[in-house]
Amino acid sequence: MPDTSRIEDLRRRVQKDPASIAFAQLAEELRRAGRNEEAVDVATEGLSHHPAYLSARVTLGRALLELGRLDEAAAEFEFVVRSAPDNLTAVRQLADIHQRRRQSTHQSRSQQPDAPIPVHAEEPPTPTPRATATPVSIEPVSVVASPPAPTPEELVIAELESWLAVIDAERLHRGTAHAS
Repeated sequence: MPDTSRIEDLRRRVQKDPASIAFAQLAEELRRAGRNEEAVDVATEGLSHHPAYLSARVTLGRALLELGRLDEAAAEFEFVVRSAPDNLTAVRQLADIHQRRRQSTHQSRSQQPDAPIPVHAEEPPTPTPRATATPVSIEPVSVVASPPAPTPEELVIAELESWLAVIDAERLHRGTAHAS
């Protein structure tokens, strides 16, 4: 059970000083209490004063994700990852959004009814006689099968590996910057 007294205490602090960074704690407590709409409102208002507060953006993204607002949530997590590529929470949440989108696309395709087969009451047309054709020699053609499409899990792994490569490159860059 969420601590409603803590929520009210934080709410009073934010009301007393709207520019206070306590908004981030309030938004997180509201999100944990399942009050995601309120969490979105509080985080959005607070971020208007502190737009670079990344943990508040993570909280906002999580609340948006719980509300099913995937595009808005992804935008928040992408902002965080651009600013802090090693923020694993944002990277994981982006991977989760990507997975949800793939599953949603897959489910919507599988739930579409098959196209009806047209039924014609009339007789099929009578074939027309063909003109005599000149024989043509046919050369054998080799057919190369295309590789199978990657599974959703393989796509998520590839996405995570690309993020890890960015993180490794950033760490390497930081290491050489500190060595100078």
